[in-house]
Amino acid sequence: MARIIDVIEWPDQSPNEIVQRVPAEGPGDIRLGAQVIVRGAQVAVFYRDGKALDSFREGRHTLTTENLPVLSGLIGLVTNNRTPFPAEVYFVTTKDFVDMKWGTPGEISVPDSVLGMVQLHAFGTYSMAISDPLRFVNQIVGVQGIYTTGQINDYLRSIMLSQIASVLGTVMQTRSILNMAMLQSDLGPAIQAKTAPEFDAIGIQLKKVYVVQIQPNEETQKAISQRSAMGALGVNYMQYQAAQAMRDAAQNPSGGAAGTGLGLGAGIGLGQMMGNVMGAGMNQPQQPAQPQPAPTPAPQPAAPAGGGAQTKAQIQQALSNLDIRLANGEISETLYNKLQANLSKLLETAPD
Repeated sequence: MARIIDVIEWPDQSPNEIVQRVPAEGPGDIRLGAQVIVRGAQVAVFYRDGKALDSFREGRHTLTTENLPVLSGLIGLVTNNRTPFPAEVYFVTTKDFVDMKWGTPGEISVPDSVLGMVQLHAFGTYSMAISDPLRFVNQIVGVQGIYTTGQINDYLRSIMLSQIASVLGTVMQTRSILNMAMLQSDLGPAIQAKTAPEFDAIGIQLKKVYVVQIQPNEETQKAISQRSAMGALGVNYMQYQAAQAMRDAAQNPSGGAAGTGLGLGAGIGLGQMMGNVMGAGMNQPQQPAQPQPAPTPAPQPAAPAGGGAQTKAQIQQALSNLDIRLANGEISETLYNKLQANLSKLLETAPD
């Protein structure tokens, strides 16, 4: 014989629990005249056969057909006017929950107004409260079959995530991950506005959404670093790529005049390239490069000195650009010292 319940309460509510079913295992036999004790920030919802029937607010309540008008007809139908009657009670917390977590399970590809397409993770928190306990129990318990706080947390998180990808895509069409602070402040309200109606449909008020962190993947982070370097140097993309290619050639140990020969001619060539690329961005942005002599049919390795002597001004420019490259970490100190020594020697005999 099922245990007859005379006192219905939820005394041991933990700070993170949203809902508790009494009895925990399912419907129990409740006697007319039983006491329902509802504590502060709780609502007791009577539930049977997939539907929430009636509710009690804070206080001590005695179950009678007079104070349970919705249940009175049910009691007669299911018990032939005998007591006890089978039912279950859901205690729902109405306080604010302020540290609910959300986060993208993997990388999301979204547009970026500056970088094109980027891949990122996003994490944050949200605050909410049960605004309609009857609707909440009907939708969550009756429709979803959810009975525990853990299940409810997972379900709410899934609602959040279903909207975050579309919100990110919309917001970042006019925003960039390069401006992280503004992006985070814009995303929170946008996610809240998009998700709030879905929460309201299950009796929950979504009060605030916070974006705590936006984390780009490795490739996106490289693009961010590249863009920052371009901004710091005042060069465009083509100039930056040319400088990168020059750096790679200079540091290549496998061969090449700029890599292993390190002769005077190679040093001058490297200085001239640096002057064309770096000087265009830092001294006179977007100025066209000076025309270069037509290449010979069969280029020979640069000679230490000879035809095509460089002027003192050109060599001084090459030395200045070497300093810039070293300061930016684009060439090693060893390479810098060798090229600086070669150019200094050449400076002594160069024409004005």
